[in-house]
Amino acid sequence: MRSLLILSLILSVFNAQAYQNTESYKKSIDEKIEKMKKKKSSWTAEEKQMMKDASDNLAKALPNPGIQVGEKAPSFSLKNAQGENITLEGALAKGPVVLVFYRGAWCPYCNMQLRSLKENLPEFEKYNAQLITITPQTPDKSEAQFKKEGYPFEVLTDTDYQVMKDYKLYFEVPKALVELYKKHGLDLEDFNGEGRTALPVPGTFVIDTQGIVRAMTAQTDYKVRMESADIIKALSEL
Repeated sequence: MRSLLILSLILSVFNAQAYQNTESYKKSIDEKIEKMKKKKSSWTAEEKQMMKDASDNLAKALPNPGIQVGEKAPSFSLKNAQGENITLEGALAKGPVVLVFYRGAWCPYCNMQLRSLKENLPEFEKYNAQLITITPQTPDKSEAQFKKEGYPFEVLTDTDYQVMKDYKLYFEVPKALVELYKKHGLDLEDFNGEGRTALPVPGTFVIDTQGIVRAMTAQTDYKVRMESADIIKALSEL
């Protein structure tokens, strides 16, 4: 009994160290926020208020976004950047799935999250887990993004937004905000295609081989993302 207790303590310390050593999204975002504080903003007070109002309205419209822990993950069949069809069932036949919805290559917070996921992919793979990302942007934009960054995991395009809707993450960007983004150099239609300006609330879901969500994070504050350490912890408990 004493030896088992000692072994348990050793393993808990080892696991804690493993989580602490993961590439942290929060650290990246903290560094970015500090840089932004030192940089003069090109956004007027009125424009910032418009952004805040849109964010507040989204939080009211989606007070609890994303399917929740314990729910069955909706099935999907989407094409990757190479035109191959990827299904959730096919992925789960190989092991657990870490499913990440992100806004697009234009989003700096999405890029920080994806880089953190890339750095921690070997830790996910220790649990035979596969990382799959889903975005509304066109396949050519995804292919260029993933080639540039060297991401070794799947990126799928949700062309009709159905998967985002199934996972309760879908929202339409207000037209006034679409025009404001464009004024500041971000053309959503350039990334998503003509007439396509909807986005997902960024969401991460750890799904076990039975298709059940075992951990998740989805918040209308687009800066909030699930840390890789939390993903690893969830995988270790499957």
